[in-house]
Amino acid sequence: MRKLLVIAATLALGACVRVVPDTAPVQPTPLPPGTVSSAAFAKIARGAKIESLGIAADDAGTALVSFLESCPAILKREDASGLTFAEDWRPACEAAASWPLSEARRFFTSYFETARIGDGAAFATGYFEPEIRGSRTRAPGYNVPVYGPPPELTRAWPADMPESERKGRPPLGRYDASGKFVPYYERTEIELGALANRGLEIAWAADPVEFFFLQIQGSGLLRLPDGSVMRIGYAGQNGREYVGVGKIMRERGMIGAGTNYATSMQGIMEYFRDHPAEGRDIMRLNKSWVFFRELDTDGPLGSLGVPVRRESSVAVDPAFVPYGAPVFLDLDRDVADGLWIAQDTGGAIKGANRFDTFWGNGGDAREVAGTMSARGSALVLLPRGTLDRLDSRK
Repeated sequence: MRKLLVIAATLALGACVRVVPDTAPVQPTPLPPGTVSSAAFAKIARGAKIESLGIAADDAGTALVSFLESCPAILKREDASGLTFAEDWRPACEAAASWPLSEARRFFTSYFETARIGDGAAFATGYFEPEIRGSRTRAPGYNVPVYGPPPELTRAWPADMPESERKGRPPLGRYDASGKFVPYYERTEIELGALANRGLEIAWAADPVEFFFLQIQGSGLLRLPDGSVMRIGYAGQNGREYVGVGKIMRERGMIGAGTNYATSMQGIMEYFRDHPAEGRDIMRLNKSWVFFRELDTDGPLGSLGVPVRRESSVAVDPAFVPYGAPVFLDLDRDVADGLWIAQDTGGAIKGANRFDTFWGNGGDAREVAGTMSARGSALVLLPRGTLDRLDSRK
């Protein structure tokens, strides 16, 4: 297996709602010969030949399977990065349907070319699908509600917001009893019962700390009392700001050097268990709340709408990297080197070269969570001919 199971250190500090310093889009500047500019204003340069990347056969095989799963979606959607059109992907998708896995490396060399976006300097973390104890009905020991999306959660412009400031998508919120559009309930309000007794619960979790981290991941498994598993996936968010608790805890001297707690998911969870009142208050600084739905898929769904796969799927900023695009990472953590397929995103996955690698579920994922924080280089694989077309627009 080309990679050991590893997870990002910033998982607890970030993860699938995934907190990391934002990378601002590069503003338009005169471009050197051989480069073009994407819709997101990142410089695009031709990268190395795929044959020179040393992609392993099993790596190419798993990437081919994930790419093929992406095809129905990418052939129908608009590329937010502005780099490709849906039809650009059709030749590769049609070929992938019957391509032998034993020749997967030749598939990528035949249908793709590489591009370096911005400076190509990559920062990668990891996420996983946690498994926690839960129940479909409330029972002794299962008291943490897992809510489905409330019907009143909607997007609208506040009445007092000037027209000149109404850009992009309207914010999430709700209409109060007087008909005024206001922010939706934050984490503290929801924990104190703002949504209670409305029949919105799709399940009940046993441990508020475990559930907090499952919300950060955006999906997970509930191990039910009879031993069966219920998979839940992201169905919405309350629109309130996400706060990475790990950074705050480091700044306050709760974890890290000079303490008994590591700057990892395990260290944060250990602190919360040793200091339940302080832990509750820290968790409530993160005002974001994630709503879920039950999934009948064989993996958690990424934002592309297809299941993400262990050691194959990567979250990207779709303003810079097209969904479905293969991404080649060469990092200072060799376990994450190789081909990944862009099938997901996250609230903090921002910038041309910010990636979050997916590592599946199970005890091994949990044991090593918090150890991946890798830097290196990234190349995005685009359908052949894309760079010539972009270059002609200059």
